[in-house]
Amino acid sequence: MNIRNLKPIFNYFFAITLLLSCNGHEQKEKTITFWSSNASQEILFTAYFADKWNENHSEKLESQPIPEGQSSEEVIMAAVVGRTTPDIYANMWQGLVEMYAKSGVLVPLDTIEGFTDFIMARSGEAVVKEITSADGHIYQIPWKINPFMTIYNEKKIAQLGLDVVPTTYSAYLKAGKDFSKDTDGDGYVDKWIGDTEVKNIWHQRLNNFYPLYLAASNGAPLIKDNKAVFNNEYAVGVFNFLQTIYREGYFAKESNTVGSDKFLAGHTATKWTGAWDVSYLERYKEDDFEYNIAHLPVPDDHRGVVYTYADPKNIVLFNTCKNPALAWEFIKTMIDEAGDLKFLELSGQIPRRQKIKENEVFQVFLRENPKIIPFIDQSNYVYGTDNCEVLIEVLDIISQEYESCVIHNKKTPAKAIADASRAVDILLGNF
Repeated sequence: MNIRNLKPIFNYFFAITLLLSCNGHEQKEKTITFWSSNASQEILFTAYFADKWNENHSEKLESQPIPEGQSSEEVIMAAVVGRTTPDIYANMWQGLVEMYAKSGVLVPLDTIEGFTDFIMARSGEAVVKEITSADGHIYQIPWKINPFMTIYNEKKIAQLGLDVVPTTYSAYLKAGKDFSKDTDGDGYVDKWIGDTEVKNIWHQRLNNFYPLYLAASNGAPLIKDNKAVFNNEYAVGVFNFLQTIYREGYFAKESNTVGSDKFLAGHTATKWTGAWDVSYLERYKEDDFEYNIAHLPVPDDHRGVVYTYADPKNIVLFNTCKNPALAWEFIKTMIDEAGDLKFLELSGQIPRRQKIKENEVFQVFLRENPKIIPFIDQSNYVYGTDNCEVLIEVLDIISQEYESCVIHNKKTPAKAIADASRAVDILLGNF
């Protein structure tokens, strides 16, 4: 959705805007307002640093989780329309930043003294390049990532005569053939090598197609120089791999939100997921449940390191903020070494910080939480999103072809990817 002209969508968000406007009257009494996500760990994290700040500063900070709505994206959009945005928002999907930057509602953070040097030291040159917008400014603070990897049930994989989970397409498909079965004789497969969401929703492609595309292509973009560049062997290969999985019944076609957790129940042997799942598994698994982590499946001829989707959520300042420099001073307390350690401890998610394993500050945590180490190793080989203001629409187009080809087997992978690429180019104005 392009928000250069926000007035036509005002009525759509009017109800949410009224709610946020009511909250806004109270927020004006505070110097800094901060919205976190609704995740309980992140609410605790934000409250901890807000309390510390308020104990030592006369300029107070008020923190709260983002108000309830159908999605956080809609709530933020409504807040932009009604100019009731917080000063700081910490959970912005990286793929939306370019749209908001071009609409002029974000603070260019590189204009704040010391910002670029701090982020360069913390996150590194490659990350700074990735988050720099088309106009040369930086509108987002790289905060946290959850690299997508394969978590696998060690006992189930061992039953296939394997020491580790297969990491190439052909080996994974063979494991799927050997593992996916009808175990109760009712004519329906009830045990699968894995599963991933089948819903035709743009953001679900960030959980399957996109991580696999990055893994196959060494982190190649979808969009470059305002053109679709994914009509290639890697995207076609991913569609072919996934189409085969569903055609042969190696993954369930039902939504993975239905019923109990298939992975913990032993009905699936693998799952493609991020670092947040480690704390979940540690909390809910049975004592004898053993799991490990590997990179995502890649083409058989893949060589070298394997990239994946970073799943980045970043921090932004809206231009309703009256004192960006002061807001940045608070944010620094959250993302310095001590802040990143606290975040790891509370959430199990990975700060977008370089050289975590080499940093003495994190050593105790890593010794006590060894399952998180593969995700930290993987964080050296991740990519977020392209700086494209219509990235949601791009992913929606890919998702339409995904449903037709991968799920319903109505198109060949080559045609589906070609059709998606053509439609994206039309969207971008390349006729």
